[in-house]
Amino acid sequence: MFPKDNLAVTCWVWWSMRKLFLLLSLLLPHAAHLEGKRDNQFIWKPGPWGRCTGDCGPGGVQSRAVWCFHVEGWTSHLSNCDESSRPPTERSCFRVCDWHSDLFQWEVSDWHHCVLVPFAQGEVKPRTSECVTAQHGLQHRTVHCLQKLNRTMVASDICEHFAPQPPTEQACLIPCPRDCVVSEFSPWSKCSKGCGKKLQHRTRAAIAPPLYGGVQCPNLTESRACDVPISCPLGEEDYTFSLKVGPWSKCRLPHLKEISLSERTVLDFSSDSNEQVTFRHQSYKAHQHSQPWDIEIGYQTRQVWCARSDGKNALLSLCMQDSFPLTVQPCLMPKDCETSEWSSWSPCSKTCRSGNLSPGFRSRSRKVKHIAIGGGKECPELLEKEACIVEGDLLQPCPRYSWRTSEWKECQVSPLLEQQDPHWHVTGPVCGGGIQTREVYCAQSTPAATAQRAKEVFRPVENALCSGPAPTASQLCSVPCSTDCIVSSWSAWGLCLHENCRDPQGRKGENVAGSLCPIPPPPERMACEIPCRMDCVVSEWTVWSSCSQSCSNKNSDGKQTRSRSILALAGEGGKPCPPSQALQEYRVCNDHPCMQLYWETSPWGPCLENTLVTALNATVGWNGEATCGVGIQTRRVFCVKSHVGQVMTKRCPDSTRPETVRPCFLSCKKDCIVTAFSEWTPCPRLCQPGNTTIKQSRYRIIIQEAANGGQECPDTLYEERECEDVSLCPIYRWKPQKWSPCILVPESVRQGIMGTSEACGKGLQTRAVSCISDDNQSEEIMECLKQTHSMPPLVQECTVPCREDCTFTTWSKFTPCSRNCEATQSRRRQLTGKSRKKEKCQDAHLYPLVEAELCPCDVFISQPYGNWSDCILPEDKREPHRGLRIHGESKECGEGMRFQAIACSDKNGRPVDPSYCSSSGYIQEECVIPCPFDCKLSDWSSWGSCSSSCGIGVRIRSKWLKEKPYNGGRPCPKLDLKNQVHEAVPCYSECNQYSWVVENWSPCKINNELRSPRCGRGTQTRKIRCVNTADSEGGAVDSTLCNRDETPLETQPCSLLCPSECVMSEWGTWNKCPQSCDPHTMQRRTRHLLRPSLSSRTCAEDSQVRPCLLNENCFQFQYNLTEWSTCQLSENASCGQGVRTRLLSCVRSDGKPVSMDHCEQINLEKPQRMSIPCLVECVVNCQLSVWTAWTECSQTCGQGGRMSRTRFIIMPTQGEGRPCPTQLTQQKTCPVTPCYSWVLGNWSACKLEGGDCGEGIQVRSPSCVVHNGSISHLSIHVEDSLCGEMPFQDSILKQPCSVPCPGDCHLTAWSEWSACELTCIDGRSFETTGRQSRSRTFIIQSFENQDTCPQQVLETRPCTGGKCYHYVWKASLWNNNERTVWCQRSDGMNVTGGCSPQARPAAIRQCIPACRKPFSYCTQGGVCGCEKGYTEIMRSNGFLDYCMKVPGSEDKKADVKNLSGKNRPVNSKIHDIFKGWSLQLLDPDGRVKIWVYGVSGGGFLIMIFLIFTSYLVCKKPKPHQSTPPHQKPLTLAYDGDLDM
Repeated sequence: MFPKDNLAVTCWVWWSMRKLFLLLSLLLPHAAHLEGKRDNQFIWKPGPWGRCTGDCGPGGVQSRAVWCFHVEGWTSHLSNCDESSRPPTERSCFRVCDWHSDLFQWEVSDWHHCVLVPFAQGEVKPRTSECVTAQHGLQHRTVHCLQKLNRTMVASDICEHFAPQPPTEQACLIPCPRDCVVSEFSPWSKCSKGCGKKLQHRTRAAIAPPLYGGVQCPNLTESRACDVPISCPLGEEDYTFSLKVGPWSKCRLPHLKEISLSERTVLDFSSDSNEQVTFRHQSYKAHQHSQPWDIEIGYQTRQVWCARSDGKNALLSLCMQDSFPLTVQPCLMPKDCETSEWSSWSPCSKTCRSGNLSPGFRSRSRKVKHIAIGGGKECPELLEKEACIVEGDLLQPCPRYSWRTSEWKECQVSPLLEQQDPHWHVTGPVCGGGIQTREVYCAQSTPAATAQRAKEVFRPVENALCSGPAPTASQLCSVPCSTDCIVSSWSAWGLCLHENCRDPQGRKGENVAGSLCPIPPPPERMACEIPCRMDCVVSEWTVWSSCSQSCSNKNSDGKQTRSRSILALAGEGGKPCPPSQALQEYRVCNDHPCMQLYWETSPWGPCLENTLVTALNATVGWNGEATCGVGIQTRRVFCVKSHVGQVMTKRCPDSTRPETVRPCFLSCKKDCIVTAFSEWTPCPRLCQPGNTTIKQSRYRIIIQEAANGGQECPDTLYEERECEDVSLCPIYRWKPQKWSPCILVPESVRQGIMGTSEACGKGLQTRAVSCISDDNQSEEIMECLKQTHSMPPLVQECTVPCREDCTFTTWSKFTPCSRNCEATQSRRRQLTGKSRKKEKCQDAHLYPLVEAELCPCDVFISQPYGNWSDCILPEDKREPHRGLRIHGESKECGEGMRFQAIACSDKNGRPVDPSYCSSSGYIQEECVIPCPFDCKLSDWSSWGSCSSSCGIGVRIRSKWLKEKPYNGGRPCPKLDLKNQVHEAVPCYSECNQYSWVVENWSPCKINNELRSPRCGRGTQTRKIRCVNTADSEGGAVDSTLCNRDETPLETQPCSLLCPSECVMSEWGTWNKCPQSCDPHTMQRRTRHLLRPSLSSRTCAEDSQVRPCLLNENCFQFQYNLTEWSTCQLSENASCGQGVRTRLLSCVRSDGKPVSMDHCEQINLEKPQRMSIPCLVECVVNCQLSVWTAWTECSQTCGQGGRMSRTRFIIMPTQGEGRPCPTQLTQQKTCPVTPCYSWVLGNWSACKLEGGDCGEGIQVRSPSCVVHNGSISHLSIHVEDSLCGEMPFQDSILKQPCSVPCPGDCHLTAWSEWSACELTCIDGRSFETTGRQSRSRTFIIQSFENQDTCPQQVLETRPCTGGKCYHYVWKASLWNNNERTVWCQRSDGMNVTGGCSPQARPAAIRQCIPACRKPFSYCTQGGVCGCEKGYTEIMRSNGFLDYCMKVPGSEDKKADVKNLSGKNRPVNSKIHDIFKGWSLQLLDPDGRVKIWVYGVSGGGFLIMIFLIFTSYLVCKKPKPHQSTPPHQKPLTLAYDGDLDM
C-alpha cells in the first residue's frame, strides 16, 4: 500500500508525463518531417503530359499532374517536397489542328548507301571467307517533319498527328567486299648520272576504288636506291640549287610596329645558314582616295630561299640569278559585301480567310551598299520570305469563283445547212436540228444567304480564277417544224345508244293516241298483185340510180332512174305485159342550186396586249413589273361565192359566221440582262521601258437577250482607255571616273624588303564608279546592279616602267579598210626615250611595233536548215472576241506559205545573225492546202407511186452520188451497188377506190328472127364502167385502174319464160357463214314462186345449201401492220425531231387486201401507236478554235529550235460530219541564230615570277566563241564584245600552283580515268551507273624528305555505259616447284586486287613432311614420289617408305602397283633368277598369313625407333603437318622369284 502523499506525487508525475508524451507525440512527426526534408527523402514525380489544348498553332497549352513521393514509394502531401524544385505543370505547345495537314509534311531523304551491320560494340563485322555473293547490311535515311512553306524543321509530334513516321532504316544486301584494284607497276625510272645516293621509282594507278568494306589501296609508289651508288669525295657532293619561292602572304596595311622595324636586322629563317637579310621600313601613308567604296591598297610579301637537291636549305647567294624574284607587291585589301539593314516585313499576302486555311507570305529585302572587292565575302541573300497566318475572324472570307453561263441563244439551223451546202441561202422557214450557243464566263460566287433574288447579275472575272472544266458553250438544238393535222379514216359506227344517257337501258314504248305522232301513220295495208297462170310476170323495181348531177342549174337538173324487166310472157286470156315505157321511171334529184356562199377566214394575228384584259390578269415578275397576261388575237372574215370570189358579207348567213376575236396568252416581256462591267484590266505597277502606250479594258456579257418588246441590250459591251500615271523606267548606267595614277608598294616597305629605292614595277590603279540615271543624277548602286548584274572593275594592274624597261608610245588607230574582203588593217607604235638605243628593245619578236588584222568582210553565205514547215495560211486580222463563235469560221484551206529556216555565216564560216542573209530568216515558198470536198448527193427524187393499188405498199424516193469526198471531206452515207441511197415509207391504197359500176341489164333479147317477142332463150346486155369512188361526181376513169379479175359481165344468157312455164323469183343472198368458217355449217339461199305452171310439173327448187369452206365462200379477216418507216422529217428540216410511222390494213384470209370495213365490222382490236417520235442525228462538221499565237523558239540560239502553235477541238464531229483534222499542231524551224558563249582556256604553266620552284599562280583566260549549237560544229573565236559581260570572277581565272624543287617529295599528275566499271554479281549488274577512278601518287626524290611527302589521292566519279569485269587468278608453269601467280581482269589487264585472296593458288610447291628419301622428289600433287626408274614403296599411312629400283621390263608377269603407273614390266633377267619361288601373303582360303602380321608389327616398331632416334640427333623443331590425303596402302604382289 502506498501512502497518500506518495499517491498524490505519483498522480502528479503521471499527469506530467502524460502531457510530455502528448507533446512529444506532436513534436516527433514534425521533427521527422524536418528530418525527412533535410535528408531529401521526399521527391517530386511528374505524370505524363496531357493533350495540347487551346488555340491552333503555337498558342496551345499542355498540362500534367505532379505528386510528392517518399523515397520508399508512398505518396505524401505536396508540402513535404521542396517547392523550389517542383517541376512545371504547364508548358506551351503547338496544337495540331486538322487544317495543319496542308502546312506540315514528312520529308524523307533518299536511302543512304547500304552499310554493313555493326556489332553491338559498334565495330564493323570483320571480313570472313563466308561471303559468296552478298552480305547483309542496313541503309538509313533521315526523316523530318517540315513546315512546307519555309522548309523549317518542327517537332515530329505535329506530323505524327496526320501520318505515322516513315521508317528510318531497312535491311539491304551489299555485294561481297571488293578490294582496291590497281594496275601493274610502270618500269623503273632511270638513275641520273653522278655521284651520291640516287633514287629511282616506279608507280601504278588505281583502277577501281575499295567498295563494301574492301581493303584500301596499297602504296602506288615504290622507290629504291640505284644499284651502284658512286660515293662523292668529301665536300664535292653533286648538288643542284634552286631558287624557291613561297606563297604570297595575305594583303595587309603597314602598321606602326612594322614601321618601327626600320634599320632592324631580321634573321632569314628560310635559310639553314646564319646569313642575315636586312629589311628596312620607312613611314608609309596609304594611298587613300575619297571614294564611295573606300578602296585600300596594301602590300603582300613572300619568302625566297635557296633549296638544295637533297631538300636542305642553302645560302641565297648560291641561287642568285640576274633577276631576283619579286618579294613584295601591292594588293587590294579585301572588303566584304556590305548590305543595308533588313526592311520591315511586308503585309501578309493573304488578305482573306479561305476554306483550306492555307497561310500567306510576307517578305523583306535589303540593298547592297558596297560590293565585295579583293576576295572579300560575297553578298548574302537580299530577299527573305516566310509564311504568315492571320488568326481569328479578322479577315473576310475569300471570294470563291465558279463558272456562269448566259441563256442559250436562239437555235440556229442555218449553220448546219451551210456546212452541208456552202451555197445554201434562206428560201423559206427552216426547222429541225441546229446549234445554239451561250457565253461562258467566270464570276465570283455569292453565299446562299445573300443570293436572295432569283436572277443574280454577276461581274465577270478572269477565267483562270475558276477551277474545274468549264460548261459547254454550244449544243445541238431543234426548231420545231409546223405539221398539218393528220387524221385516220372513220371507224365503223358503234352501237346505237339511247338519247337518255341517264337511262341507258331505255324504256318500253307505251301505246298513246295517234294524234300525238307528228306525221301520218304508215299504211297498215298495201295492195299487191299475184300473177295468175297466164298473166305476164314483171320483176321488182331496181334501186334508184345515183344522181346524174350534184346540183341543179338553169340548163339541167339532176335525175335518177330505176327499171324493171319482163320475166314471163302472158298467155291467152292473161294480163298482158306493160309497154316498154312503163318498165322505166325517172325522178328529179339535187335540185338545190349550184352557186354556193360560204365563209372564209384569214390566219390569226399575233397576240396583242389588251389593256382591259391584261390589267385583270397581270402577274408580277421578279423585277416587280407587269410582264405577262392575257391578250387578244384577231382575224378577218370574208363571204365567198363559189366560182366567183368574195361578195358582200350580208349574203352569207350570220348563224355560221366564224369568230373574229379570241383570247390568247401574251408571251412575257424579256428585258435584256447584261452583267456588270468587269474590273478594268490592271495597269502595270512597274515602270515601262520606252515610250509605249498601254491600254486597259473591261467588258460585259449579255446573259439574256431582249424578247417580246422588252428593253433592248446596250450597244457598248467593250470599253477601252489609256492607262494613266504609267511611269517610264529610268535607265541607269555606270559612270566610271578616270583611273588613278599607278600605286606601287610604299617606298619604305620596298626599300626594307627589296633594298631598292627605284619607284617602278607592278602596281595597282583604282577608280571610283558611280551609278547615275538618265538625267545624270546619282543613284544607289542597287539600281545599276538590277539592270546590268555586274559592275565595271574598280582596280586594275598597271606597270611603272623601270630604267631598264622598254617604253613605247601608245598604239595608233587602225588604218582604214578597203572594200576588198582580203584586205588587212594595221596599227603602229614607237620606242621612246632611251629605249630606242637599247638592243633588247629592238627585238621585233619580243616587242612588236606593228600589229595587223583582217578587215571585216560583209560577204555572207546562207544555207537552208531543217525541213520545210507545214503550209501556213495567212492569219486573219480579226478583232479578238470572247466565247465561241460558230459563224465566220477561220479559213482552213487555200493558198498559203511554207517556210524553211536559214543558217547565215560569214566567209570565215562563223555563224552570224540570219538577218544579214534574209530579213525574215526564212526561205519562203507558196503552197496550197487543198480544200476538203464533201460527199455530194443529188436532191431527193419525188416520191414514187404506191407499189400496191389495193392495201399496203411501199413508196420510194432516192438520192444518187454526184461527187465522192476527198481531202478529208464529209463522208458519204452507206450507198447501194448503184451508188444510191433510198428512203422507203409504207403507203396505203383504198381497195374500193376504183370500182366497177354496172347499169341495169337490158331486156332479154330472144335469139329468133321474128321481131315479136317470143319466149325462149336469149341474151341480155348492160353497160359497165370504172369509176373513182372518191370522186363525188362519179366520173368514169381508165378501166385499167379497176381490178381486171373482178370485171363484171357485160352480156349474159337469159330466158324469157313462156306462158305455160313456172316462174320463180331471183335467188336471195346466201346467209352468212360463222366467223370460224366451220365446214360442217351450211350456207343457204332461197327464192319463191311467182307464177305456177299450167302443167302439173313441179317448179324448180326454191332453196339451195352449200358448206362453209374457208377461202371459197367463207373468209376470215385480220389486221396487217407494216414495219416502222425511216425517220421522216419535215420538208424544211435537215435533221432533228422526226416521226416514224406504220400503216394498218385489213387482209382477207386468202391474202387479198380488202377494205378496212371488213375488219372493223368484226370489232378486231387495233394496235395503239401508229407513229412514234424519232431523231435524225444532225450532221455537224468538226468545229476548231483559231490557232494560238506562235510559241517562243525552243532554243535561244543555234540549231534545233522549233516554234509551234496549236488549235483545239471545240465541237467534235457528229454523224457523218466532216472529220476533225489530225493536225492540231503546226511547227516551223526557227532561224539559226549564232550562239555566243564564254569559254575558259586551258590553265597556263605555273608562273613563279622569277623563281625556279615553289608556289606560283596558274591563270587561264576566257574567250568569246561562236557556234551554231550542234555537237559537231567547232567553236570559232570572235570579239569579246559579242558575248556581253564577263561572268567569271578572279577566283575562277586564277588558282595557286606549285613546282617541285629537286629533292622535294611531290605528287604526280593525275592518271588517266580508268574504264567505266559496274558492280556485278555473277556477271549481272544491279546498278545502271558505274564508276571510274584516277589517282595521284607521290614521288620521293630523297629519302631524307620522305616524311614530308603528301598522301596519295584517289578520285572516283560516276559514269555511264560501264561493263561488268571479273577477276581470275592466273599462274605460270611450275619451275623447281615455284611458279608466278597474278590476278587478271577479264579484258586481259593484269592488276593487283580484285581476285579473292582465299582462292589464290600456291606459288611454291612443297611436301609435308619433306621428301628426304633417296631418289625421291615432291610431286605436283604435294606428296613424295620416286624418280624415273624407281618404284614407290608406301607405308600404311600413305607416306613414302623408300624408293626401290624397278627390275628390267622383259618379264611381263611382275605386277607392281605404284604411284607412277600400274602394271609396269619387271626386268626379265631378275625374273629368271627368282622364278623358282614366290612369296604368298594369303592362305589358299583367302586369309592373311600369320607371319605377315609379325613382319608388319616388327617393321612398325623399327620405324618408331628410327623416327625417335632421328629426332634426338637432329633436334629440329617439329614442322606443322597437315593431314595428308587418305591413300590406300601399297600392295606388292610377287610370283616367288624375289624375296623381300
